[in-house]
Amino acid sequence: MYDYDLLVVGSANADLVIGVERRPGAGETVLGSDLAVHPGGKGGNQAVAAARLGARTALLARVGDDAHGRLLLDAQRAAGVDTSGVLVGGAPTGVALITVDPSGDNSIVVSPGANSRLTPADLRDAQALLAASRVVSTQLEIPLETVVETVRNLAPGTRFVLNPSPPRELPREVLAACDPLIVNEHEARVVLGGAAGGGPEEWAAGLLELGPRSVVITLGAAGALVADASGTARVPSVAVEAVDTTGAGDAFTAALAWRLGRGEALAEAAGYAARVGAAAVTKEGAQASYPTAQEVDAL
Repeated sequence: MYDYDLLVVGSANADLVIGVERRPGAGETVLGSDLAVHPGGKGGNQAVAAARLGARTALLARVGDDAHGRLLLDAQRAAGVDTSGVLVGGAPTGVALITVDPSGDNSIVVSPGANSRLTPADLRDAQALLAASRVVSTQLEIPLETVVETVRNLAPGTRFVLNPSPPRELPREVLAACDPLIVNEHEARVVLGGAAGGGPEEWAAGLLELGPRSVVITLGAAGALVADASGTARVPSVAVEAVDTTGAGDAFTAALAWRLGRGEALAEAAGYAARVGAAAVTKEGAQASYPTAQEVDAL
C-alpha cells in the first residue's frame, strides 16, 4: 500500500507575472500591467494540480528561507500537499519572470535559486518518501544529476514520469525509466537532438527508439499524441477560451501521472489530462487556475 499517489520531485518558484500588449524586441522597453506574484515552479505546480484533483500528493523540493519560500510552502499546504520533503535554505527561492500577452501566450525566464541546490544526496536521504509513492514525476528545473539519482532510487513497481522542461538531451538511463516521457513539440525536437523530421507520429517513433516505455506529445489546440509498444493514438483537445496558458502543461502532466497510477490506459489518462489542462487556461495564473475534479467533470 502506497502512502502517496504521486510524489513530485522538482522545482518551486515564485512567479512574477506582468501582462503586456506585446513582448519587447531587443533594446526595447514596453509598459505592462501591475506586477502579480504567484506560487509556481514546475514541481510546485504539478503537486498543487494533483492534490486539487484529489490525489494524495507529496513534494520533494528546495526553497529559500525567505518570503517567497514561505509563500510557496503556504500554497502547497493549502492545496493539501505533504511538504515534509521540502527542504529550506541554501540559496534564495527560485523566481520565474513571466510576461503574458493578450492571447494568453507567455514567455518565461527562470532564476533557479534554491532549485539548483536540490542535490543527489537530498534524493538519497528521501528514500522513505520515494518508497511510499506509487508514481514519481519530475522535470528539468532541478539539476540533471538529481533527476538521474531519482531514477536510481525508484522503488520496485514505482512508475516514473518525466517532462523534460526546459529541454535538453537526456541520458539513456533516464529515458529508459520514463513511462511516459511527456514533451511538447519544441521539447520533442530537442530530446531528439535535431532529428525530428516528419510529424508527431514520426517524432513519437523516434523518441520511443531512445528508450522510453511510452511517450506523450502535447500539440496545443490539436490535442495530444500518445505512443507505446502497442501503437499510437490521437487525443483530441477541448475547445475553451484561453486566458493564460501559464502552468497548463504542468496541470496536464500531473493529471496524467495521477490517472496512470490509478491504472488507466495511456490514451484514457491523456484524455482526462487534456480536460484538466483546458480548464487551467481559462483562468489567470498557474496554481490559482487549477481545477478540482468536480470542475473537470463539469467541463
